[in-house]
Amino acid sequence: MSPALPDTFAQKALTASLSLALRLILFDGCLSECRSAQTWGLITSTADKMVVWTDFERSTIQDIFSKMDYEVVGPAALTRCLIVYPWTQRYFGNFGNLYNAAAIMGNPMVAKHGTTILHGLDRGVKNMDDLKTTYAELSVLHSEKLHVDPDNFKLLSDCLTIVVAAQLGKAFTAEVQAAFQKFLAVVVSSLGRQYH
Repeated sequence: MSPALPDTFAQKALTASLSLALRLILFDGCLSECRSAQTWGLITSTADKMVVWTDFERSTIQDIFSKMDYEVVGPAALTRCLIVYPWTQRYFGNFGNLYNAAAIMGNPMVAKHGTTILHGLDRGVKNMDDLKTTYAELSVLHSEKLHVDPDNFKLLSDCLTIVVAAQLGKAFTAEVQAAFQKFLAVVVSSLGRQYH
């Protein structure tokens, strides 16, 4: 019988990652079911009607963004997205060298755009009751000029969730995650509105 392994940081990180991955899979499954229901007209998009935010959700989202270092979290989320989902790199052809993970991590244009994305999300935090209008221009820009596949917004929001979860640690409870991902899901829906 082998001795039990000591409780190490790596084990805790792995456990936290697996826990987050499981929650993301479950959340994604729920979103997939909702998307299927939307396709068949059983429910309407969250961007089609006003989203109801609880006081807890509002305060949680505002708290997360108030503690966030945009110059660290934004670049980390976009870098993760470009590395994990390499097909997303095609929209950043003018960013120079994106040939490997090290190049992406060291690319100042990736870092700058990651920070820009978070400032864009900050606009949503300040306008939670009208996200559809807040992101109307960005939706047109990304669909008609940049021709970005709207599924990439979801991929980036998943990467952002992982980065924020790592930053918040134990404070990123299931309830906090649900509020954060609800906000991101509504933003993603608003950004994808022009595609419909």
